Amino acid sequence: MNVLFTVLTVLVLIASVLITLIVLLQNGKGGGLASNFTAGNQTFGVRQTTDILEKITWGLVAFIFIVSVATTFSLGNKGEYVDYTEKLETEAPAPVFPEAAPAEAPAETPAE
Repeated sequence: MNVLFTVLTVLVLIASVLITLIVLLQNGKGGGLASNFTAGNQTFGVRQTTDILEKITWGLVAFIFIVSVATTFSLGNKGEYVDYTEKLETEAPAPVFPEAAPAEAPAETPAE
């Protein structure tokens, strides 16, 4: 397997975990991490925390998108088209079932 593909996949997984944690810190109704910062620190207050978390979220979304596209191109098939159906057809032939003999009519028993 390609080393670049592995590195990019690990980066996407790390970014996915980070974005999950950051989204869990946010709360649209004023809760989450932003609610813990009250008026005690106005330079890094509630509004700034919400803005920073939102910017980090969008940055991670863009990062995951770009790295996912790069991962797709890192695999590449060098312009080759692989027809897997042809390989499947040549590996094992379809099973042949014996033809059943026609059903015979039941012998009539004389009525007594």
